[in-house]
Amino acid sequence: MTADDTFGRLDDDDYPAYTMGRAAEMLGTTPAFLRALGEARLITPLRSEGGHRRYSRYQLRIAARARELVDRGTPIEAACRIVILEDQLEEAQRINAEYRRAAESGNPTAAE
Repeated sequence: MTADDTFGRLDDDDYPAYTMGRAAEMLGTTPAFLRALGEARLITPLRSEGGHRRYSRYQLRIAARARELVDRGTPIEAACRIVILEDQLEEAQRINAEYRRAAESGNPTAAE
């Protein structure tokens, strides 16, 4: 969910991402909200060659879910933890489904 120094840079032409202002506009929120999500370690903005913060579509989806929870009264730190756990659960369910399909087809190593 978060970008590190190795993968945290992008070229504008190579990766669809949005500036902080555009991302906030798309979410119907403010750049301060996106910064708060970063401080809570939910999303870490990617960086363009010029050093500008950019957000991927995946990060916007995560931020939108956090925004829904915050709008319902959930504190931002708790909302971020909930979103992280939901994302991990979704990934675990996807992996489990892959292994089940592989086992049913008689090829248990196909999911690897």
